[in-house]
Amino acid sequence: MAVKESSQRLDRELYSRQLPVLGLPAMQRIQEAKVLLSGLQGLGAEVAKNLVLMGVGSLTLHDPQPTCWSDLAAQFLLSEKDLGKSRAEASQKHLAQLNEAVQVFVHASDITEDLLLKFQVVVLTSSKLEDQLTMGALCHKHGVCFIMADTRGLVGQVFSDFGDEFVVNDPTETEPLSPDIQHITQCSPDILTLREEDKELSFCDGDLVTFSGIEDMVELNGCPSQPIHVQKDRSLEVEDTSTFSPYLCGGTVTKDKGSETVRHKPLDRALLEPCVVASNACEVRRALCLHQAFRALHEFQHLYGRPLQPWDPVDAEIMVTLARNLGPLKEAEEEPLDEALVRMVALSSAGVLSPMAAILGAVAAQEVVKAISKKFMPLDQWLYFDALDCLPEDEKFLPNPEDCALKDWRYDGQIAVFGAGFQETLSCQRYLLVGAGAIGCELLKGFALMGLGAGTSGSVTVVDMDHIEYSNLSRQFLFRPWDIGKSKAEVAAAATQDLNPDLEVTAYTRILDHTTEDIYADNFFSHVDGVVAAVDTFKARYYLSARCIHYLKPLLEAGTLGTKGSASVFVPHVTEVYKGPVEASEGAPAPVCTLRYFPGTYEHTLQWAQNEFEELFRLPAETINRYQQAATSLEDVSGLQMLTSLQLLLGVLRVRPQTWQDCVEWALGHWRLRFCDDIIRLLRLFPPYKVHEDGAPFWSGPKQCPQPLEFDISQDMHFLYILAAANLYAQMHGLPGSLDQPALRVLLKLLLQTDPPHVASIFHRETAKSDPEQLKELQESLEVWTKGPALKPLVFGKNEDSHFHVDFVRAAASLRSQNYGISEPADYAQSKRIMSQIIPAIATTTAAVAGLLGLEMYKVVGSPRPVGAFRHTYLDLAGNRLERSVPSAPAIQNFHHLQWTHWDRLKVHAGHPEMTLESLLAHLQEHHGLKVTMLLYDNALLYSAQDSAECQAQRLPLRVTELVQQVTGWVPEPERQRVLVLELSCEGEEDDTAFPPLHYELL
Repeated sequence: MAVKESSQRLDRELYSRQLPVLGLPAMQRIQEAKVLLSGLQGLGAEVAKNLVLMGVGSLTLHDPQPTCWSDLAAQFLLSEKDLGKSRAEASQKHLAQLNEAVQVFVHASDITEDLLLKFQVVVLTSSKLEDQLTMGALCHKHGVCFIMADTRGLVGQVFSDFGDEFVVNDPTETEPLSPDIQHITQCSPDILTLREEDKELSFCDGDLVTFSGIEDMVELNGCPSQPIHVQKDRSLEVEDTSTFSPYLCGGTVTKDKGSETVRHKPLDRALLEPCVVASNACEVRRALCLHQAFRALHEFQHLYGRPLQPWDPVDAEIMVTLARNLGPLKEAEEEPLDEALVRMVALSSAGVLSPMAAILGAVAAQEVVKAISKKFMPLDQWLYFDALDCLPEDEKFLPNPEDCALKDWRYDGQIAVFGAGFQETLSCQRYLLVGAGAIGCELLKGFALMGLGAGTSGSVTVVDMDHIEYSNLSRQFLFRPWDIGKSKAEVAAAATQDLNPDLEVTAYTRILDHTTEDIYADNFFSHVDGVVAAVDTFKARYYLSARCIHYLKPLLEAGTLGTKGSASVFVPHVTEVYKGPVEASEGAPAPVCTLRYFPGTYEHTLQWAQNEFEELFRLPAETINRYQQAATSLEDVSGLQMLTSLQLLLGVLRVRPQTWQDCVEWALGHWRLRFCDDIIRLLRLFPPYKVHEDGAPFWSGPKQCPQPLEFDISQDMHFLYILAAANLYAQMHGLPGSLDQPALRVLLKLLLQTDPPHVASIFHRETAKSDPEQLKELQESLEVWTKGPALKPLVFGKNEDSHFHVDFVRAAASLRSQNYGISEPADYAQSKRIMSQIIPAIATTTAAVAGLLGLEMYKVVGSPRPVGAFRHTYLDLAGNRLERSVPSAPAIQNFHHLQWTHWDRLKVHAGHPEMTLESLLAHLQEHHGLKVTMLLYDNALLYSAQDSAECQAQRLPLRVTELVQQVTGWVPEPERQRVLVLELSCEGEEDDTAFPPLHYELL
């Protein structure tokens, strides 16, 4: 059925994260599409929710069956009040609220052939085989795309039939080849020259291309695709442009990705001649066995008029016999039926699980989008997915029929798979979810349906400092238009409790990172059984991983990028700790020392620049605001470790600005501090001629000797830094900024002539002391801030004029690279990836990865499992890939007689009376055979074997906490901090030795 021209205006703001994934033409097709969905159990509800969030034109629901208790285990649109009501009618109102632009109808009578002709796509979920065959045949006959999906316990299937000839206009999610143009001649034929670094890109004769962004020769912009001819020198011959305006500069040439034709069998043939999506022969065999298992499930229901009973061995043997009697498929004639697999499917098939519905519902919804938009390759043709690894490996721990009997309870669908005892274990869990965005909302929905923490001793805590924006509504399921501007954590908590009144969700709106460890302290984590990370930066994931390692808590984390996603699980002493995906290694935090003093790559300078943004425009404002709220003097502030924190900010917040000129002066002063003064000080410590003890130059290899810069207003990056920094500083202080660049240049010239004072240096901030003079200086400085309004912390990419965020980081990284002679990437591709304000996101991928984490939750919560039970999963809905792998076991490190992994630590109790530094060193040597050469707390050096005799004589007799307090200003807070984490180096260690942390236990 042809899609007519879009008559509606696409809401680009609402779909701002979805547009980069699908593109405008596909979104316009989706906006006009009509879809029929039959079956509104958990799986159907997931399909419907995803389609409505993604903006399908209209969705017609069909399911006259009454709501039953088992539905509530996975159907989040229904509640106990809907028992006995039509699933479709009860779901319609809630779906319509998700997106007011989508029309949601209910069709109450039978589906007829004439009705099918009104739709482009028809979806069947959780249906009988005879209904699938009837509707599939009619759809294939009339060219209507047909999708069928089903889940039974821990197994699921999706089938697609897009007809005899279906043309996919845009088969892959990969970005089209799109290099920049250097020059275009104005002759016949015309020669288009690419930039030197792009000449080796793979254009071929006959490729179709389009043009955009060209200045002056604007006639080429937006022209229909035209063929090119590739010259020997890799320039491109294009059509005659002699009548066009002369080329001036700019522009890109984009290669069309081409189209592909898909040919699908109708369902009746595909049942007997199945094509399955699988990446290897082993997966093909398992998928074909599951195919036979589903046929046998349908046959059982046809013969006996009922589904199999949960964990009933008699029913299971009948189904195995039915599967055996079906005979081998042509594709598996030489392979015997895996009867053990079929038996396990039969035993666990009576249940309905929300994670399975989320995963298969996402895949099915993505198939609908493919059918409508003609973007991405559809399934060919059967996809099978099973998570039988969620069941205990030891048969004695498997459920029994009595434990799985229906109880007219909202968890009946889950109890049918795992048993009532396991449900009780789930209800007692106490879990922390960090992030209430797209993935976080889906996870909270899953927690409510699963009953995680819904018992009297269980709980769920959600942390998110962000507020709801309009663009969130296209993928963050728990939010509605009237929630815009409200706290994500608070709204998500309330919405989750509406889904399951038994579940109490506590919301925290303060960020969880190193700045709030006084809030999320030992007491907080001692009441948590596990952590789920639904955050969107690698920095946040690494921090949460460090917390989980410290407190020995399991970590489940997921992320998405367009149609790609991943879900991983990290269990103390069972799996390796979180290290981030290999392909995202640039996201791993480089050592602080490297970033601050010895960057060697452009990635280092970008990471440094992003840290600068945090330290200049977020952390100072948050810290000052906390101080204002906490007390009027430092002596009154306990537990916030304000002294050390505020010492670090004096260079940033020395004087409260009153005008735009004050902000420009600050930006210019900070420019000089960072790119001139700091470099001069570093070269005083490490002169260009410095050598190591062995005579090797200090500045060699990755350590490149820096050079200070002189401010030059004519240099673009110099000026861009001031423009961005001054506007950001003004935003933080609630002052008006300025976009008037000519006026800024005049002001800068004036300031350069008067040579304003530099910003106070914070180069040696890590050596701050807490003597009375500094206490008094801080008290005087802070009086200025307690009298004014609260500052506004800036969160990267989240505030108004957020283009200044990217400008600042880009300019700062560029200037830092100039300091160290580091080459910058010509196209800024890497910086765009790291700094992108709009991360491609789509509802289907989000739902799928949340479902995958739900499956791992079953394993983490259950009885102890070996590493082979857990799965890391990589998902690509555009490429039809769903790859699951067993995580690695923890790597073992050795030193003499000691063995440890990243999960281990050395424990030493402080004792009563508390031990001294000298006795601690003696204890480590006596009990662990470690002769300590260096001991640190955070970045502060507590002990070095190279210290002078006088220094050692002063420090060795001190109690450890007394020494830490003297060196760092740390104040003991036993009610919040039970352990001091110390790092050590020892005599005889190799360069790659990383000793486990020393946990110095205060209680």
